[in-house]
Amino acid sequence: MAIARVIVDVPAQQTDRPFDYKIPEKWEGLVQPGIRVNVPFGPRQVQGFVVEITDKSDFKKLKSITSLLDVTPVLTKELLSLGFWLTDTTLSFAISTFQAMLPAALRAKYEKQISLINEQHLDHLHPSVQPLFKSSALIDWGDVEDSDVVKQIRDDIQKGFLEVIYTVKDKARPKYIRCVEILASLEEIAVYIDKLPDSRQSHKLILEFLQSSKEPIAVKDIEANLKISPSAIKTLVKKGLLIEKQVEHYRNPFENQQFEKTVPLALTNEQRKVLDTILLDVNKNQHNVFLLYGVTGSGKTEVYLQTIDSALRNGKEAIVLVPEISLTPQMVKRFKGRFGSQVAVLHSGLSVGEKYDEWRKIQRKEVKVVVGARSAIFAPFENIGVIIIDEEHETSYKQEDHPRYHARDVAIHRASVHQCPVILGSATPMLESFARAQKGVYTLLSLTKRVHEQAMPAVNVVDMRDELRSGNRSMFSTLLYEKLKDRLEKQQQTVLLLNKRGYSSFIMCRDCGLVINCPYCDISLTYHKRDKALKCHYCGYSENEPAICPQCGSNHIRYFGTGTQKVEEELGKVLPEARVIRMDVDTTSRKGAHEKLLSQFANGKADVLLGTQMIAKGLDFPNVTLVGVLSADTTLHIPDFRSSEKTFQLLTQVSGRAGRDKLPGEVVIQSYTPEHYSIQLASEHNYDEFYQQEMQIRKLHQYPPFYYVALIIVTSPELMKAVDVTEKITTFMRSQLTDEAIVLGPVACMVPRINNRYRYQCMIKYKKQPNLYTSLKRIIDHYQATSSNELTIAVDVNPFMLL
Repeated sequence: MAIARVIVDVPAQQTDRPFDYKIPEKWEGLVQPGIRVNVPFGPRQVQGFVVEITDKSDFKKLKSITSLLDVTPVLTKELLSLGFWLTDTTLSFAISTFQAMLPAALRAKYEKQISLINEQHLDHLHPSVQPLFKSSALIDWGDVEDSDVVKQIRDDIQKGFLEVIYTVKDKARPKYIRCVEILASLEEIAVYIDKLPDSRQSHKLILEFLQSSKEPIAVKDIEANLKISPSAIKTLVKKGLLIEKQVEHYRNPFENQQFEKTVPLALTNEQRKVLDTILLDVNKNQHNVFLLYGVTGSGKTEVYLQTIDSALRNGKEAIVLVPEISLTPQMVKRFKGRFGSQVAVLHSGLSVGEKYDEWRKIQRKEVKVVVGARSAIFAPFENIGVIIIDEEHETSYKQEDHPRYHARDVAIHRASVHQCPVILGSATPMLESFARAQKGVYTLLSLTKRVHEQAMPAVNVVDMRDELRSGNRSMFSTLLYEKLKDRLEKQQQTVLLLNKRGYSSFIMCRDCGLVINCPYCDISLTYHKRDKALKCHYCGYSENEPAICPQCGSNHIRYFGTGTQKVEEELGKVLPEARVIRMDVDTTSRKGAHEKLLSQFANGKADVLLGTQMIAKGLDFPNVTLVGVLSADTTLHIPDFRSSEKTFQLLTQVSGRAGRDKLPGEVVIQSYTPEHYSIQLASEHNYDEFYQQEMQIRKLHQYPPFYYVALIIVTSPELMKAVDVTEKITTFMRSQLTDEAIVLGPVACMVPRINNRYRYQCMIKYKKQPNLYTSLKRIIDHYQATSSNELTIAVDVNPFMLL
């Protein structure tokens, strides 16, 4: 008897193990590790992943697999093994890790139906329920759950007249289009064309058009090309000359875009040296981790492209990860231009169907390169030759919910299995990565000069305190205003960065001092002028802009702080002739908006690109000669040990958008703390000095890379429950770890309440703690088994978000 071991879609501690199911004889040989199946689990049907086929089980009575959701595995053996590794290292459920590897279309949709057990029971049903089952013995729960008969249906279920059936519906839907091709022989067609009257010349056009193609052609394409009516095609199908068929068609997000073919560029001496070092490992199938530390504009992308080219020539595949905000049309164009149809693109801007189709191209081995954001690291390639992570310092490579993986760790693990190199590229590498390169754990490769020997942009740091003292209350310093005006006169472009969105940070009453907070979170509401609304950026709560203070009734409402909308408005006042494109979460939320705005800027339809962090990276516009940073301090004063590093990275990255072509670039950084080392050293493009200073501070305060960090967050609607449980966890962890570990807590999280749940945390700093993972697992298992949904425990090993 063939038995499948299945991980079921029930994310709970008690079910986080494989369950045995009998494989029906008709499917023996079809069921393989990595396919999705539909299995009975208690009273319902659930999706599951087959992880092993065996002929032995500890259980005598086994249920059978109900249906197969795949014909071929959606997870390769390597990805199954990777899933279990991730489960252990991120302390997640196996089902969560497997689902994280797949596009959303492959995650099951569950539907509930009510069935009449026996037709004879119809007369015994409650009178109000009977009409529902007269025409069908099976009805959808969705059709009745909001009606008045729910109680009566539940009573009939308890009496045994009705039963609940759970079905698993696959959301994955391939797209099909109506096509035709020639069915008759050439002789038959020739005879038919000869006999055609003049009124039927459209038939001749169709047959000649189809004879020139070996593949079926879409009906809509024939109609568009020949400008004929659909009835002519239908007539030819009825006569048996053509055959109509449904042909699978990929949804192509880039259907309307033309990608000009590009050729490898001539490399500088530095680039050639770096590429030769990497290619030694690519050609030898050798695993190594390279940290490519190259200043902005030094040509890292060209090194990536030529490395991939070499891997493809060796018959291998390549994965390229870029941060979501850098996954711009420019980046896609570079890879599509070089490798054409061999490239699949995966990012959040695609629809569910488009993502599914791009993923299937990878699975079917129709492409060799995948370019995408974080989750593209799980591309089901089986012969990887190189993995590249661009802007490796980006925090978006860390997933903030289950499974809490970092794409870099997954990349290194997969590369070690495939015996291929990993390239981590950045102008401002993470401290942890640079420290590993200094120790020889990674191999450091440097690009110290820009391509074509362009100079790095000149940077001016403006002390905004001096501006205030001199009477300038505008958000633009005198220097930035003059330079903006100068660029308008020269018809050159400017990038303005504000590290926020919305109109104002918060609203305050000047009479009583009330700051309007979210009723569900301990955080002030942000004012969005376009919607005339106050919004919570944590739980999504929204309310209308108040005309008077809700506490004292005063109409002296003041808006504090600066948002992108407010900057856009102010810019319109001081430079009314400037054409401005604003890019933030609000203006780019619609599909294709990001691409549309950037192409408008690239085509010179705007003088100023104003935006949040999304404009700081990956953009390459030759006419941009000025970059202005309006609030360099925003990221500096966040209570996070990485705040200086994030500030340095952001300033360096956005500065790199200026002067990337023949025209020289300039940067103006406005700050209220210009003396801070991260701002000073970013203005000098001096990463090495920043690294030295920051490492001293990290060592002093026992933070990464000198220590690892683990964070345990407890949330509950009851404040005392959250405090009490966090205290118990902190005491338990101290008893389990050695004296070298530093256990801090219990303490309230930085945002102590979100969505009416109180949040407390325990932080652990450690170097080597053999008991750490076992102890953390015991905590999760204990509270999973004993507590209700009222209490949640989240464990994040090496967290990037401390809020």
